[in-house]
Amino acid sequence: MTSTTPFTPLPAPTRTVRVEVWSDVACPWCFIGKRRFAAALERFAHREHVEVVWRSYQLSPETPTGPGRPEVEALAQMKGLDPAQVRQMFAHVTAVAATDGLRYDFDRTLAFNTFDAHRLLHLAARVGGAALADATMEALFSAHFEQGVDLGAEGALVTVAEQVGFAQHGWDAGRVAAALAGDDEAEAVRADIAEARALGVTGVPFFVLDRRYGVSGAQPVEVFAQLLETGWREANPLATVPAGEVCADGTC
Repeated sequence: MTSTTPFTPLPAPTRTVRVEVWSDVACPWCFIGKRRFAAALERFAHREHVEVVWRSYQLSPETPTGPGRPEVEALAQMKGLDPAQVRQMFAHVTAVAATDGLRYDFDRTLAFNTFDAHRLLHLAARVGGAALADATMEALFSAHFEQGVDLGAEGALVTVAEQVGFAQHGWDAGRVAAALAGDDEAEAVRADIAEARALGVTGVPFFVLDRRYGVSGAQPVEVFAQLLETGWREANPLATVPAGEVCADGTC
């Protein structure tokens, strides 16, 4: 009888996969996409080995800086649409958002230039890592779409920074305000936007896994789950080595 020994897994270091997400604070589908991706990640068996990086994108860079104005009015003017048509569009996305536990209130949503909000997001990543960046992104989305906060108003972004815990990382309100008054992280925002252009990103949200796979839009949770599984298998293939003769023809 031929001796056989089963294959033995070859130990290998676990490789973290990186998911970069291009989004804009003023994009309602980006908030929905964030929630759906988070749901997929929560169910993913190897979630502790997934790094999520938030990247900046501006849908309307021409929006004036300073205090915002009603979103319905701003979008109607920008797209040349009737306000009633814009409200109908918003009613649709509000209904979709509700299925993901979000409570959009477009009657209070104010259009604003998102550049400084993206600077705050990059600052969060720099001073508090991925966890603070994610909390900041969530807070910005919620403030804009659910709470009617004018994120273009003076001091609004500093308040967000206080709420998500910048102070725990040595950044009190005064320090955050000083950074936003200058040009901290401005180049990082511009670099993200330029990189999106180079990658061919024309709309957000846009998810890129290990610069191998790209998924556009607020996809169902199952699509994001498949993206994670596929990326994980490619980054961490099962490697085995034979430890002896193997019986494959039934003669053992």
